[in-house]
Amino acid sequence: MARQNLTCHYDEPMSFFYNNSGADDKWDKTQLILVQVVGSLFCCFILLSNAMVIAAVITNKRFHYPFYYLLSNLAASDFLAGIAYVYLMFNTGEVSRRLTVKGYFIRQGLLDISLSASLANLLVIALERYISIMNFKVHSNLTKRRVTLLIVLVWGISILMGAVPSLGWHCICNLNDCSQLAPIFSRGYLVFWSVSNLVVFLVMVAIYMRIYAYVKKKTSLLTPHTSGSINRKRTPIKLIKTVMVVLGAFVICWTPGLVVLLLDGLNCTSCNVMKLKRWLLLLAVLNSVMNPCIYSYKDEEMWTTFKNLMRCIGNGTRRQRSTRANTRPLNSTQDTGNSPTACGSHIDLGAEFLRK
Repeated sequence: MARQNLTCHYDEPMSFFYNNSGADDKWDKTQLILVQVVGSLFCCFILLSNAMVIAAVITNKRFHYPFYYLLSNLAASDFLAGIAYVYLMFNTGEVSRRLTVKGYFIRQGLLDISLSASLANLLVIALERYISIMNFKVHSNLTKRRVTLLIVLVWGISILMGAVPSLGWHCICNLNDCSQLAPIFSRGYLVFWSVSNLVVFLVMVAIYMRIYAYVKKKTSLLTPHTSGSINRKRTPIKLIKTVMVVLGAFVICWTPGLVVLLLDGLNCTSCNVMKLKRWLLLLAVLNSVMNPCIYSYKDEEMWTTFKNLMRCIGNGTRRQRSTRANTRPLNSTQDTGNSPTACGSHIDLGAEFLRK
């Protein structure tokens, strides 16, 4: 047994590790098709919606503030989550057993990086909102340099979290320490990953509860002295509702999966964690679907920017078709509406943003 612990199995296919851990990862064909179809729909929405968020922040000068820079970084991490999940969906089931160790590290690494980045971005956004609300301001005083450092820090930590198993924290040389959910990941790493994420979750809850208590107190003090003409959409009541949606979505989408990972890391043989694996992963990715809705789509200015971007895309497509159909180009007087001006302004703002 000691000799087995000193033997590394880098050249073995993943089927060897699945058999070693006793993980029954065989998919029913109907279940696999259902997960792939539903997952593909989720991923299409994730990629499209988060690309629109990033484009909106770049092109609209009103979004050039710390909160929206962090929001676009959250959208970028969720965009990566969509790519990682597409890669996972079509490399699972029987296909996963034919993967090499390197291929499995890449598959899980992409997923861990994207999910860690999403979680880290949510935490940074919570901190930014805390600073703003404590100062009773719409936007914090964070400089672009500090925001850039925060974004770099988020991705640095996320890449490190995703690369840790491939850097040595695995069970390839110690088969007795292999987990079921990730057959080449050691149980110690699953405990570390799940506990660290649960701690971040608790920190987020504490921050948002502090914001909730502060806003509720301020609102109760200011209400007797304010008139009914104040725009209710910009009062702290809207923030309270948004906070509750964020907390609810995070609890529903993340906590079950983290708890199951923790149970597997603790070697709970009676928990039957493999039955829950695929559905909990789909639930976690659902958080990347919900983030654009929670943080962006309730913003009227964001919706207006989305409409302008889609109008630009539509006008550009129509002009391309018209150019193919006619030998002479259209002049400015033949364009309809004021959309070209809007499109031009968005393009100029995008170029200005990229030059900074």
